[in-house]
Amino acid sequence: MSCLHCYKCQQKGRCIILLRICSCHFPGGEKKEGDVPVPDPEVDPPIKIDLSSITTNGNSVRNSRCPTDKSSEEAKRPRMSVDRIVDGIRHPAAAMPSQNTLPSRPLVALLDGRDCSVEMPILKDVATVAFCDAQSTQEIHEKVLNEAVGAMLYHSITLAKEDLEKFKALRVIVRIGSGYDNVDVKAAGELGIAVCNVPGHGVEETADSTMSLILNVYRRTHWMAEMVKTGKKLVGAEQIREAGQGAMRIRGETLGIIGLGRVGTAVALRAKAFGFKIIFYDPYLSDGMEKSLGLTRVYTLQDLLFQSDCVTLHCSLNDHNHHLINEFTIKQMRQGAFLINTARGGLIDENALAQALKEGRIRAAALDVHENEPYSPSNSTLAEAPNLICTPHSAWYSDQSSSEVRESAAGEIRRAITGRIPQILRNCVNKEYLAPTQHWAEPSHPTELNGSVAFRYAGPQMVVPQPGPQQLVENHGVSSALTTTVASSVHGEPMIVQQQPTVKAEQDQ
Repeated sequence: MSCLHCYKCQQKGRCIILLRICSCHFPGGEKKEGDVPVPDPEVDPPIKIDLSSITTNGNSVRNSRCPTDKSSEEAKRPRMSVDRIVDGIRHPAAAMPSQNTLPSRPLVALLDGRDCSVEMPILKDVATVAFCDAQSTQEIHEKVLNEAVGAMLYHSITLAKEDLEKFKALRVIVRIGSGYDNVDVKAAGELGIAVCNVPGHGVEETADSTMSLILNVYRRTHWMAEMVKTGKKLVGAEQIREAGQGAMRIRGETLGIIGLGRVGTAVALRAKAFGFKIIFYDPYLSDGMEKSLGLTRVYTLQDLLFQSDCVTLHCSLNDHNHHLINEFTIKQMRQGAFLINTARGGLIDENALAQALKEGRIRAAALDVHENEPYSPSNSTLAEAPNLICTPHSAWYSDQSSSEVRESAAGEIRRAITGRIPQILRNCVNKEYLAPTQHWAEPSHPTELNGSVAFRYAGPQMVVPQPGPQQLVENHGVSSALTTTVASSVHGEPMIVQQQPTVKAEQDQ
């Protein structure tokens, strides 16, 4: 579904294309099918969309485009690089709001969803929220591409550089979840778009789901249930022995965890209660953590694969660990080991895994994530692989975690609208790519949505305090390896400030 929906008016043969707008006057954040959105005069300014007459013969209008009130030249105008969203969207006439008019409200879009019931209570007083329910930018309404200053998205839509360039006013993207590999964060930063995520959500759910998959492959619960469901009768010990061949006792088995972050730690604590011996590999974790948790640490991936009866992945995906589990590393695993992945699909070479399952080198595998999502057996080499459990990237989900992550994402959007970018953002993941511009350094006193006055962020720069002993130079994002010349009013001569290189914490690299 896209954000384009067709509503037939009373005039026969005429079809109106409308952008689906969520607002507080739509109960639950979404209107009923067939209702035409009517702006609330007390909350929403009128949203003008020029409607052209379109004749249809029952054909789908999914990919149609609704012309906006902007000219094509204006739509192609380059994005203004400002640190406040309200500066980039306010018309000059609205700089001084009067008693009779409301200031312009920024447009925020949920790109790949349609339920805004959680987000609306948080955003309804500072933004107009639209949902697109799109799977690609080709399905996103032109008004969103031209006017949206904020976007929220799940993992089902990808924003590459060419996709990001289609947005003319976008200033912040919030990924509703922890992983952000579906957004080109470097390209976004170069375009002046801050990218945020919501780390730490669904930790308990993902750990519980991981243990569920581990128990299923060890005890073969899933396959036993499928046999009963299909009508196969298992009578007597011989038939049960044949059907359950490969089921293993858990106590005393070695569980190897790759990545001891939030989820990895939660899995380790749960697995210990089942009698697993826990080892882990994490090159970014500080020394001593294994002692506080009572775990065994190995310092190479090869050692972990060689010693583990079951391997579970809990690390993020980057350029360095793509296809971490491949044909070569699978050969380093124990014969008949189990493999679990609830982290990122790109960590496993699915072709190599399919072959290993067929050969019996890997006894069984359980995957909640896949390299190409949504997972379709018809387009995957895993379709014919035996002893495989696949779930639809749902390990993180519970009713509670779903509400929590959406509230956090909406809160980040709200901070971006009412504050300064990127300092106000709690979880901006591409600060190092946000290019400073001359426009940011211009002093101004923009009026906020609530009528208050604040200074604009002056961009990444060096700040030198007044002369005095033992004074420090505050670094606002400039590379620590650079020698920076800072203009000083002391004696009218420039001052050279040599910044000492900082040693970044290993877990932050």
